[in-house]
Amino acid sequence: MIKVGIVGGTGYTGVELLRLLAQHPQVEVAVITSRSEAGVRVADMYPNLRGHYDNLAFSVPDSATLGDCDAVFFATPHGVAHALAGELLAAGTRVIDLSADFRLQDAEEWAAWYGQPHGAPELLGEAVYGLPEVNREQIRGARLIAVPGCYPTASQLGLLPLLEAGLADPTTLIADCKSGVSGAGRGAKVGSLFCEAGESMMAYSVKGHRHLPEIRQGLRRAAGGEVGLTFVPHLTPMIRGIHATLYARVADRSVDLQALYEKRYANEPFVDVMPAGSHPETRSVRGANVCRLAVHRPQQGDLVVVLSVIDNLVKGASGQAVQNLNIMFGLDERLGLSHAGMLP
Repeated sequence: MIKVGIVGGTGYTGVELLRLLAQHPQVEVAVITSRSEAGVRVADMYPNLRGHYDNLAFSVPDSATLGDCDAVFFATPHGVAHALAGELLAAGTRVIDLSADFRLQDAEEWAAWYGQPHGAPELLGEAVYGLPEVNREQIRGARLIAVPGCYPTASQLGLLPLLEAGLADPTTLIADCKSGVSGAGRGAKVGSLFCEAGESMMAYSVKGHRHLPEIRQGLRRAAGGEVGLTFVPHLTPMIRGIHATLYARVADRSVDLQALYEKRYANEPFVDVMPAGSHPETRSVRGANVCRLAVHRPQQGDLVVVLSVIDNLVKGASGQAVQNLNIMFGLDERLGLSHAGMLP
């Protein structure tokens, strides 16, 4: 059994990790931490987990205890993993970070977007960006994984085939994305209140969202050069889900885009390229570690529209983290993740 710990287990990504790992035949959750809830039993805070973690309680983070684990997940706000990751790696523990701490390879760029100096720039060189559809081989031997964000996962998976094939104009990319309210986290915020978010939709961070440099970094890699990206996120009145509508100019109208996408993702267990003309729904991936894609060329013109949907807490966070764990430890990457979405 793989012995794992979870740092920051009281938030939505933490409880989603617990839900997924409860079904994993090769993993034991040995420790889960929360300074504010130390001593509280997991099943008392999250009754959906009764019968799975009845003897597991939250504890104060301790590097020695966590260092006894084979792997530790960080489901924490940015800046927390900086302080502990180095100690755990030195103890031989693998680190899978769901926060943004190691996603950007440039420490100065990270500091500019997150408003504080990077706390562990010496670790950036070995951090592997945990998008399996791109970096599976690097993930296999990694000690430190930076799990991609939700918007970046949906956006990159939707645009990668066009950029890798050199078909899209990389200077005019648009990502118009909608997220459920759980993406804002479990902390109490006015904008996340039911009366504020219900029966409404709004764009936010149009001038610049923290996921923008992460998306650009991945798209630059796919394109082999600089990209011009307009990214506009929106808050929608649903609990889970990301819907990304992606736009790219493709001058060559002779390419069979449906075949391109089907070939690119033919061997990817968690990317579903839907039949031509489809319109994927966020509810079809709710609770599942799946990205569903559909590619369109309206009026047979040179503007291509890609529709990409994921569950922000699963393929956009905790499910992708478990997928990385499976790859790192040489397991079938579908372990604990093969369940279908919840519909209705």
